[in-house]
Amino acid sequence: MIRLTELRLPIDHAPEALEAAIFKRLQISINDLIRYEVFKRSYDARKNIALSFIYTLDLAVKDQDALLTRFANDPYIRLAPDTSYKFLAHFDGHIKPRSTLRPVVIGFGPCGIFAALTLAQMGLRPIVLERGKSVRERTQDTWGLWRKKILNPESNVQFGEGGAGTFSDGKLWSQVKDPKFHGRKVLREFVKSGAPEEILYVSKPHIGTFRLVGVVEKMRKEIIELGGEVRFGQKVTGFEIVNHVLHGINLESGEFLEANHVVLALGHSARDTFQILHEAGVYLEAKPFSVGFRIEHPQSLIDRARLGPHAGNPLIGAADYKLVHHAKNGRSVYSFCMCPGGTVVAAASEPNRLVTNGMSQYSRNERNANAGIVVGITPADYPGGPLAGIEFQRQIEANAFVLGGSNYEAPGQLVGDFLQGRTSTEFGSVIPSYKPGVHLTDLAESLPSYAIEAIREAIPVFEKKIKGFSMHDAVLTGVETRTSSPLQIKRGPNFQSINTKGLYPAGEGAGYAGGIMSAGIDGIKVAEAIALDLLATQ
Repeated sequence: MIRLTELRLPIDHAPEALEAAIFKRLQISINDLIRYEVFKRSYDARKNIALSFIYTLDLAVKDQDALLTRFANDPYIRLAPDTSYKFLAHFDGHIKPRSTLRPVVIGFGPCGIFAALTLAQMGLRPIVLERGKSVRERTQDTWGLWRKKILNPESNVQFGEGGAGTFSDGKLWSQVKDPKFHGRKVLREFVKSGAPEEILYVSKPHIGTFRLVGVVEKMRKEIIELGGEVRFGQKVTGFEIVNHVLHGINLESGEFLEANHVVLALGHSARDTFQILHEAGVYLEAKPFSVGFRIEHPQSLIDRARLGPHAGNPLIGAADYKLVHHAKNGRSVYSFCMCPGGTVVAAASEPNRLVTNGMSQYSRNERNANAGIVVGITPADYPGGPLAGIEFQRQIEANAFVLGGSNYEAPGQLVGDFLQGRTSTEFGSVIPSYKPGVHLTDLAESLPSYAIEAIREAIPVFEKKIKGFSMHDAVLTGVETRTSSPLQIKRGPNFQSINTKGLYPAGEGAGYAGGIMSAGIDGIKVAEAIALDLLATQ
């Protein structure tokens, strides 16, 4: 296959224009082209230029070697890399694992799903333990908090089939290095399970919550059809570790599950399980994360600022942004998990604590844009050992619960009032999307003073990049604390815990991913590591 990059066409081009552009660019005839596929499509919407799509294409042509020789000095025409996935082994009658115990995956978010799916596809029949409920039952419980202010601590935005990524924008891009193209496997598995095919080639693919529900169900079905098990309502209460070697898992039901290959795909909110691991002697260490607020603007304002005369073009969709500012007090302030045309959602997982997150549907057609505006913090801000970051989060979340009225309404403030240091009393043109509701107050009481100072400095700076960003009646909603895991479960080159053989820390909760895509990639890598270990004596 040949890869052709930087092929530009007007954004409203006819379908047949792409093929015609290929013939012209490569100087070949219709008979020379065997087939082609779009590998990536982005757009150029800079002001004062013609709106265009930019294509990267993979093509099969007759006499490929001759074409590559002819364009040897053209940097945009090269041999295409092989992005197909290669399984390390298929454990069947010919190749058998050295252990008869089935691998166990704890957690069924993006990392756990792809770890279990890859293990199942290799014939290893994994057992998945998910403390929450199936995705449709979980959705009902989540709406219970949003609509009725009733929190189920075991079934919510954080816990249940699909993980926290289910109630998010469904973003499917990542900046992690991926030399083996594991990310392509993630995307292809999503498409196979019902995601739109465009996620394979658009520059910033996303699925959206409602579509993710069906996709996750189909992936679970495949795992089961391949001999795996997915058990819901299975909370882990202990780990049997002898001389730094894992022997099994204790469940809340009283069952002891013997196991010597366990994937810890816990997610960043499994605080009780982190405590259990710490007490069992598994090595953990505190790591940096960020805290802040959600900010909401009219999506039309963001579109105009980012796309200029192209704002509102349905072929582009809702605009996003990415912002960062290094404050005078040494803190970094940045936008996090920007959700175009989305909503701010209640993401608490513990009673009497309040957490926000952002979510978009596939259409991204809600009135407001929202993003986290967060401040980086380090273990120096919360000394006290590997679990100190959890207590730091809990204190902020408990305080926010009280500021919001102690009923899961979120504390909020108009941006103009926040910058002036005065309590807000009524909303303006931007109506907050957070359910169960927003209680206006003074957000200066919700975060440490250094974070408030840094955010107040950053917002006017962001105004210079996005006109209207500091508009008086834009809304800040508190608090965002679950940007990433507050700790890392250290692992070695073999992907096992550095002091506990048989434990495979993985994904966002273990400190090795940040989002659906990177978590899925990490799940695949850990599944491969288990396969290699099971092949060790073959």
